[in-house]
Amino acid sequence: MYLKRETGPRMVTLSDGTSMSRSDLPDVQTRRWVASRKARVVKGVEAGLISEKEACKMYDLSSEELSSWRSALTDHGSKALRATAIQNYRQNGN
Repeated sequence: MYLKRETGPRMVTLSDGTSMSRSDLPDVQTRRWVASRKARVVKGVEAGLISEKEACKMYDLSSEELSSWRSALTDHGSKALRATAIQNYRQNGN
């Protein structure tokens, strides 16, 4: 059996002390983005597990979309990544 060698680290330690590996990232064929999956992608990028460019390519995201996820998570926490919450935070600026 052949395993593809990924570039970059296989595992990183997050700011809260937990570990995250590439297997913790959502499946590359993900089309339904719930808040927890968005948060895992953002945490992976911020911890250096994958680059922003790689994440956008893997998940077919625009850099603006990933940036909005990062901002929402940083400013308001994981609940802000819900589709309805993102709309509310954009409208209200809270």
